Amino acid sequence: MKKTRDIVTIGFALFAMFFGAGNLLLPPYIGIQIGDHVWITILAFGLTGILLPFFGILSVVNSGESFQDLGTRINKFLSPVLGTVIMLCIGPLIAIPRTAATTFEVGILPSFPNSAPIWTSIAFFAVTWLLTISPSKVVDIIGNFLTPLLLVLLISLIALGIFNPMADYNDTTLSTAESFTLGFVDGYQTLDVLASVIFAGIIITASISKGYSTVKSKNQVVIAAGILAASCLFIIYGGLIYLGATSGIEDLAIKRSELLILISRAIMGPFGTIAIAISIALACLTTAIALTSAVGSFFSELTNGKLSYKLLVTICCIASCILSITGVDNIISFAYPILTFIYPIVITLVLYTVFFGPFVKSKEPYVAALIGSSIIAVLSLFKQMNLLSTETIATLNHIPFFEYELGWVVPSFVLFLLGLFLSNRKKEIVN
Repeated sequence: MKKTRDIVTIGFALFAMFFGAGNLLLPPYIGIQIGDHVWITILAFGLTGILLPFFGILSVVNSGESFQDLGTRINKFLSPVLGTVIMLCIGPLIAIPRTAATTFEVGILPSFPNSAPIWTSIAFFAVTWLLTISPSKVVDIIGNFLTPLLLVLLISLIALGIFNPMADYNDTTLSTAESFTLGFVDGYQTLDVLASVIFAGIIITASISKGYSTVKSKNQVVIAAGILAASCLFIIYGGLIYLGATSGIEDLAIKRSELLILISRAIMGPFGTIAIAISIALACLTTAIALTSAVGSFFSELTNGKLSYKLLVTICCIASCILSITGVDNIISFAYPILTFIYPIVITLVLYTVFFGPFVKSKEPYVAALIGSSIIAVLSLFKQMNLLSTETIATLNHIPFFEYELGWVVPSFVLFLLGLFLSNRKKEIVN
């Protein structure tokens, strides 16, 4: 009974850590673009928004107890460099400011149209700071108190929308393949693959603190909690995409926050505004707490305690508060090129560690795969920033899946095999 209760607490906490601003705003906006291509889009979004984050947790579990163990397994410089980039993305540059901006635009602005975002941000990060300053309590605060209410509200909204659809599927100009690409790439905006390799350490620490000290018991609890969190995410993501697809709203210029408000009002009437405001506040607050705690812990360990956890949490809250007032859509637009670059690298690290880690122990193949993904990621970044000519893009489209933002898949695998071959040859020569 205790083990089941602990799995539920940790699983709910992990779900809430993942389910933040982007996770609530992105699916409905995807839905209004895809027409009746709902299931293929849910599958695509689930790959980058659910399955890959779960693999991210597995990659850390199989490597040790933290992201540092995962990175050091391949190269001693990988953890601090890549970890810093990840923490800035899921921390004060993108993800944390987006939580406060979403809370204001969806939770506050509809009821108080003349309010200013700065005051909401100050209040939001004051609460975040208070609940984050004691890291040992983070998981229990989220898992036991905040997540159950969030799930009840969102499942109620989705169930009502499914049993009483607002409209037929929207018309769309997207093909099935284009809908898949939209769902897959927009899944990057959840930031959950990046967060998963960091959150894994928090969840592992929580399981150890609850008495699961052996490798087997710890891994069982963490993996079971990950499956529970992934199941909750699939239900919510799929439901929100369906609500967008059957909303009858086709205006792609609509703000993501306005779309969510219109859907909730159409389904639940006047109570919808209140329900979605509470859902937003809970989703964003739980994610902000987890991310701020992760930022403080990571950089405190990176500096060997020279910068204290409490100081870093304070700095993170202040920086995020300042950036949050720029607005959700601006933060998402700013994030897109950055994520196009960093995501292929992290996905490669996660997937190759999970699938080949038990069999391939030498470091060279993984380094080669990361080099392949990094090269393609740089080219994709240049493409997003309009730094490549039409002729160059046409040439790069000959790389398998490049035009679908998946150009890193084949080069990384080819270089992995090349690195594996050279590594085995070197061992044969030595022997």
